[in-house]
Amino acid sequence: MSVKHLNIKVHGRVQGVFFRHSAKQKAKELDIKGFARNEPAGAVYIEAEGEEINLKQFLDWCHQGPSSASVKKVEFEFKSELQNFNDFVII
Repeated sequence: MSVKHLNIKVHGRVQGVFFRHSAKQKAKELDIKGFARNEPAGAVYIEAEGEEINLKQFLDWCHQGPSSASVKKVEFEFKSELQNFNDFVII
Protein backbone atom coordinates (compact mmCIF):
# COMPACT_ATOMS: atom_id res chain seq x y z
CA MET A 1 0.00 0.00 0.00
CA SER A 2 1.64 3.18 -1.19
CA VAL A 3 -0.34 6.34 -0.43
CA LYS A 4 1.02 9.45 -2.13
CA HIS A 5 0.19 13.15 -2.32
CA LEU A 6 -0.23 14.82 -5.70
CA ASN A 7 -0.52 18.53 -6.55
CA ILE A 8 -2.16 19.20 -9.92
CA LYS A 9 -2.79 22.43 -11.83
CA VAL A 10 -5.05 22.14 -14.87
CA HIS A 11 -4.98 24.94 -17.47
CA GLY A 12 -7.40 25.66 -20.32
CA ARG A 13 -11.18 26.10 -20.38
CA VAL A 14 -11.65 24.40 -17.02
CA GLN A 15 -13.79 26.86 -15.04
CA GLY A 16 -17.56 27.01 -15.46
CA VAL A 17 -17.61 23.58 -17.14
CA PHE A 18 -18.16 21.38 -14.04
CA PHE A 19 -14.47 20.40 -13.90
CA ARG A 20 -14.29 20.48 -10.09
CA HIS A 21 -17.59 18.61 -9.70
CA SER A 22 -16.48 15.95 -12.20
CA ALA A 23 -13.09 15.70 -10.46
CA LYS A 24 -14.89 15.03 -7.17
CA GLN A 25 -16.92 12.22 -8.77
CA LYS A 26 -13.78 10.68 -10.30
CA ALA A 27 -11.93 10.98 -6.98
CA LYS A 28 -14.74 9.16 -5.18
CA GLU A 29 -14.61 6.39 -7.81
CA LEU A 30 -10.86 5.98 -7.21
CA ASP A 31 -10.95 6.41 -3.41
CA ILE A 32 -8.95 9.65 -3.59
CA LYS A 33 -9.16 12.33 -0.91
CA GLY A 34 -8.28 16.03 -1.26
CA PHE A 35 -9.75 19.17 -2.78
CA ALA A 36 -10.27 21.11 -6.01
CA ARG A 37 -10.47 24.90 -6.28
CA ASN A 38 -10.60 27.53 -9.01
CA GLU A 39 -7.54 29.75 -9.30
CA PRO A 40 -7.86 33.50 -10.06
CA ALA A 41 -5.94 33.11 -13.35
CA GLY A 42 -8.45 30.55 -14.69
CA ALA A 43 -6.78 27.24 -13.78
CA VAL A 44 -8.13 24.54 -11.47
CA TYR A 45 -5.83 23.51 -8.61
CA ILE A 46 -6.19 20.05 -7.07
CA GLU A 47 -4.49 18.33 -4.18
CA ALA A 48 -5.13 14.60 -4.10
CA GLU A 49 -4.07 11.70 -1.90
CA GLY A 50 -4.53 8.00 -2.50
CA GLU A 51 -2.91 4.85 -3.81
CA GLU A 52 -0.28 5.70 -6.41
CA ILE A 53 -1.98 3.60 -9.11
CA ASN A 54 -5.29 5.43 -8.48
CA LEU A 55 -3.58 8.83 -8.53
CA LYS A 56 -2.08 8.01 -11.93
CA GLN A 57 -5.56 7.13 -13.27
CA PHE A 58 -6.90 10.39 -11.80
CA LEU A 59 -4.07 12.34 -13.41
CA ASP A 60 -4.86 10.72 -16.77
CA TRP A 61 -8.48 11.83 -16.31
CA CYS A 62 -7.31 15.41 -15.53
CA HIS A 63 -5.69 15.59 -18.99
CA GLN A 64 -9.20 15.35 -20.50
CA GLY A 65 -11.66 16.32 -17.77
CA PRO A 66 -15.39 16.44 -18.46
CA SER A 67 -16.55 16.64 -22.08
CA SER A 68 -17.33 20.37 -21.77
CA ALA A 69 -13.75 21.21 -20.71
CA SER A 70 -10.82 22.01 -22.98
CA VAL A 71 -7.59 21.11 -21.17
CA LYS A 72 -4.49 22.83 -22.59
CA LYS A 73 -1.85 21.87 -20.01
CA VAL A 74 -1.54 19.85 -16.80
CA GLU A 75 1.24 20.51 -14.31
CA PHE A 76 1.72 18.03 -11.48
CA GLU A 77 4.10 17.11 -8.71
CA PHE A 78 4.17 14.10 -6.38
CA LYS A 79 4.93 14.96 -2.74
CA SER A 80 5.99 12.62 0.03
CA GLU A 81 4.33 14.56 2.86
CA LEU A 82 0.67 13.61 3.36
CA GLN A 83 -2.09 16.00 4.47
CA ASN A 84 -4.38 13.09 5.50
CA PHE A 85 -7.54 14.49 3.93
CA ASN A 86 -10.82 12.91 5.09
CA ASP A 87 -12.82 13.45 1.90
CA PHE A 88 -12.63 15.11 -1.51
CA VAL A 89 -14.18 18.58 -1.40
CA ILE A 90 -14.76 21.47 -3.76
CA ILE A 91 -13.48 24.79 -2.43
